Order: sequence, then C-alpha cells, then structure tokens
Amino acid sequence: MTVISSTKNPETLSYTLVAEFDADVERVWQIWEDPRQLERWWGPPTWPATFSKHEFTPGGEASYYMTGPEGEKAGGWWRITSIEAPYRLEFDDGFADDNGAPDAEMGTMHATVTLEDIGGRTRMSVLSKFESEEQMGRMIDMGMEEGMQEAAGQIDALLAEHSRA
Repeated sequence: MTVISSTKNPETLSYTLVAEFDADVERVWQIWEDPRQLERWWGPPTWPATFSKHEFTPGGEASYYMTGPEGEKAGGWWRITSIEAPYRLEFDDGFADDNGAPDAEMGTMHATVTLEDIGGRTRMSVLSKFESEEQMGRMIDMGMEEGMQEAAGQIDALLAEHSRA
C-alpha cells in the first residue's frame, strides 16, 4: 500500500500523511501541478474532485468541488502560499459554499506538501495544520483521515498509467 503512516497530533493541531511511490520526484510533482491528474486522486474514490480553477503559482487560487455517491457536491478552495518545485508546496485550504466562496464557519487549514527523493522513489508528506482543537476534531469526525488515505491510495495507479504512456 502507498500510505506508510497517518498521524494525528492534537498537541500541534496537525495531521500528517506519509506515502511512498515508485516514481521520481518530478513525476510525483506533476500530480499536484496538473489539475486533470489532481482530479484523478484528490478526494476519496466515492467523492471525486473537479477543479474549475487551478492557478499553480504563489498567490494563485484553486477552486474545486467533490461529487458524492448521491450526486451531492462539496466545494473547496486553495490559496497557494509557496512553491519550491518540485520539492515543496504550501497552500491554505478550506471549504466553499455553493457559489465557490470560502465558508468561514469551517475555518482554514494550512497544508505543506514535501516530496523527497529516496533512491529514485519518492516519499510524499502532507502536513495539515488546523486553527483550533475544535476544527481539527470536526475535520477528523468528518472522515478527513480516512479520506486522505483513500485519496493517496489512488496515486499508484495514476503514476503507473502515465509511466506507460
């Protein structure tokens, strides 16, 4: 399995997912950089994502929604704060209302993605930091941990598919 660890840390208000892939760092970077590839894995299999906006530059914004099994939609947004291609990406992350506007009630998380070369393979760490214990608890209760694991579990097939192309 791709995911090698999934850790909640209430003391630091953080959740970290670590996964490893049989692909080089540049190839794994593409799954973040290309919105069509990102759609193939961002969100668990039963809630696939559709990105309507993906400005992959510092200060850029992304808008997306995930579609559930009954056709329900859950919106989200990113504000990219830092890019150090192909090793590090940081962005603010939150929920959006039906019009794509940030949902302030749900708060903002901050994500740091780090890609590390491990002998021609890649270790990807995704660190999510929360604003409060309440927000962290709400996200975990909503299934964030399982959802992130399921989402990352889709990456191997995407990487294998593109390596044959």
